[in-house]
Amino acid sequence: MDALASLSHWAFPIMLVGIPLYGLLKGVKVYEAFVEGAIDGFWLALKILPYLVGIFVAFSVFRASGALDILVSGFSIFTDPLGIPAEVVPLMFIRPISGSGALGITAELMRKWGPDSFTGFLASTLQGSTDTTFYIITLYFGAVGVKRTRHALPVALLGDMAAFLAAVAVCHSVFI
Repeated sequence: MDALASLSHWAFPIMLVGIPLYGLLKGVKVYEAFVEGAIDGFWLALKILPYLVGIFVAFSVFRASGALDILVSGFSIFTDPLGIPAEVVPLMFIRPISGSGALGITAELMRKWGPDSFTGFLASTLQGSTDTTFYIITLYFGAVGVKRTRHALPVALLGDMAAFLAAVAVCHSVFI
């Protein structure tokens, strides 16, 4: 255990020194490569900014209009028999759209129900079970100029649903 703790303590400094050193040994102009990568990253960020603004505006309008609350109440027919608390349902809808929105809901659930409650355990597990699907598809497809995503979004959302159901099953088997 001490070796693992020592390794984890030194892993970042070793990589911070080791990667540039390896590049130098291979004849790479490390600083110039770093600057070129930073410039490319900056232009990529500018290129995807309109896509990100669009998805965040759409999400904000959806939540502010009350449509999210209507959607949550409509889905209670399906979530109640599965043992999914109603207060966690917004997290299931927001997580594929916005990581910061999902984190805000998770923090709100933790404050209200406590981190050691079933709701807290489920919210934490849901938060870690998937990623922000719409953000990732927007980011990656937008960055490379893909206009027709074909089956990527339905398959990704199906994966999100499977992860959510697995998280609920795991929480019910472990925490109840």
